[in-house]
Order: sequence, then C-alpha cells, then structure tokens
Amino acid sequence: MQFQQLTVNARAAQVNLEVERIANRIVRSWDEVAERLHLGGRAAKYDDVHYEFVGGAADALRKKHYDKSLRLLWKGEAALPWSSFRDCNEHERELIDLAERNLTDEERAIRGRITSAEFKALLDREYTLEQKRAIVAILSAIGHGEAYAWLVSASLLPEVHSTGAKAALTMQILEEAKHFVVMRELMLAFGVEIPRQSVWEYLLLEGALKAKGLDKFFGMNVLVESIALSIFGVLSTLPGLDVLRLFHLDESRHTALPANYFKEFPLSKWQKRSPLGRVRRLKMALPALPLIMLLEADLAVLGIDAFDFAGSVMRKVTHLSERAGFLKPVDAAGQTRFFNQVFNAYCKATRPGHRYKDFMLSETTAGEAELAVEREAFGDVSTAA
Repeated sequence: MQFQQLTVNARAAQVNLEVERIANRIVRSWDEVAERLHLGGRAAKYDDVHYEFVGGAADALRKKHYDKSLRLLWKGEAALPWSSFRDCNEHERELIDLAERNLTDEERAIRGRITSAEFKALLDREYTLEQKRAIVAILSAIGHGEAYAWLVSASLLPEVHSTGAKAALTMQILEEAKHFVVMRELMLAFGVEIPRQSVWEYLLLEGALKAKGLDKFFGMNVLVESIALSIFGVLSTLPGLDVLRLFHLDESRHTALPANYFKEFPLSKWQKRSPLGRVRRLKMALPALPLIMLLEADLAVLGIDAFDFAGSVMRKVTHLSERAGFLKPVDAAGQTRFFNQVFNAYCKATRPGHRYKDFMLSETTAGEAELAVEREAFGDVSTAA
C-alpha cells in the first residue's frame, strides 16, 4: 500500500516512548501494591498484555453462547409482521423475501464470505510489515478500549432509568462484546504482535470505569467512543478494513446515547456545574493528549498527522460534552484555544519550520459514508469549516 509517509522527530518519538515506559512502571506498580493491600488498584479484570480478560479467551464458551446468540438473534418485524416493529434493515427484508422463495446455490455462493487464508493474503499484498504494525498499534488503542466499553456499559445498566434506556444500553453491551471479539480476530489476522495498553490508555480507561454514576457516560460514550469513532473513520477506507464502517456506525449511536438519555432524564444544574464534577471530567480527559503523542509515529507511517487527528477528535468531544451537559472548567471556546496551544507548542518544538495551524478545524474521517454518518450525529461541527 502506498502512503505518503510523514517525517517524525525521532528524538521526540523516543522521548514519548521512554516517558510512557517509566510512567507505565510507576502506575502499574502502584496499582499492584494497592490491590494487594485492598486499597483499590486496577478496576478492570483485564489482561492487556495478552489482549484478553483475566481467565483467558475461552473461545469454546464464546462459540456456545455469544456466537449462538447472534445466530439466533431475531427481529420483531420478521417474527411479528403485524406488529408496530420496524427493526429490519433493507437488506434483511430482501433476505426474508429471498428465503420465502428459496435461495439458489448461486445466491448462497454470492453470500459466502472471504476465507481467513484469502484475507491474510490480501493483507500481505497490500501492506508492508511496518504498515501492518502501525495499523495494529492504532487499532489496539481502541481494541483494548472495547474491553473497557463492555465493562463500563454493563456497570451503567443499573444507573439508567426506564425500559427504553435499559434496552438501548443492553444493545450497547451486546455491540461492545461483538466489537471486542471481532476486533481481536481482525488484528490477529495481521500476524504481528498486538501491543499492551500504553499507560495513557490505562489511565483513560480505568478513569472511565472508576467514574461514579452517570459520569461513566462522559468517560466512555463521549470521550472514549469519540476516539474510537475517529479511528474507525480514518482507517475504514483502507484495504481489508471495510468492516470498520460497521464499527463506525455503531459508535455514532453510542456517542449519541448520553444526549438522548438526558433529554428524558436531564442532569440537575448541580450535576452539570459542580466545580468538583468539572475537574473530575477534565482529569478523565487529560490522558488522551499524551496518548495521541505516543501514536504520532504509527499514524505518520500511514500518512496521517497525529494532531490533525487529535483536533478532529477533540472538536467532537467538546461538542458532545456541551450537548450532553458535561461541562468542564472552561467553555468550548476556551478548550479549543487550549488544545490548539498545546498541539502547536508540541509541533513547534518537534517539527522544524512549523507554522501555527488551527488543528481543531481538521477532519481526518476519510469515507463519504462515514462523513455522512458523522454529519447526522454531530451536525456542522463534524467537519472542518
């Protein structure tokens, strides 16, 4: 695959790696000691070194329950055509019609999926080893996040009111489980090592899981899911990664859930404006900045400017936060100035000849379909002016 690879300041990249390694040792050691002393520690029972939950993959159990549940998943419209349900999509309705008329052998063949061997051969043809490692490093940043999204969504279920909200969140739990196991197989197909969580991912995701009450909506649906949406948006047009369009579509719904929920059950003025709550939310968001700096070299391999990507992400996070009522210590305009100052200061220090750029107007989502989804979810804020 041909990319216009960007030049990265090698010393800055090495410093970012060393800072992350040192911080990782400190944070992990602290949490291990705290856990032994029953004083807290890591909240997630998750093994990011092996990219599995504690207890292992248990693929046999997954196939018996998760796979079977999806095979047997039914839709109200198909089972009860006389009801008010309209939950089948256009393709499902077409398949129902075809099934009623009996599919031919040729039609069954057309619906067949690419084999694992063919898919791996496609990846080998399209990408160099360096490009494979970069793609997997970027995907793993959100692959580990899918594990936490699964846990956070489940922990939120008792917190929300109404049958509709619980039904919506239950489907999110199902989708996060699907995302985790599908993403894991996708990355394994690349045939390169899947990296552990960086310390910045660890702090970001642990913060979302440890958040109290509905602040979990901010940590996961607003912050982490916006990063996921943007990663899927920037990679989904690459060869072999078109499945990420389906992930992207799911994430757009997930990012919209808090605002839709708060239309029915609004946050109180104190929940919105509490100084302590604002600081907590800012603290949750801060690890995203060094995480993006750490990903700079991998994004550059694919011709993606990390700070164009960061600006696109943070613009959407700021919009979603304001829309849901998750206020932070400074308003949207202040956040835009702050992020631009940080991004430009870093670039000035590491990129010779850098000139000021409004990174918060950048848009890195590539596909037209994905951009249309984001326009529907975010309005005008989803794309650069």
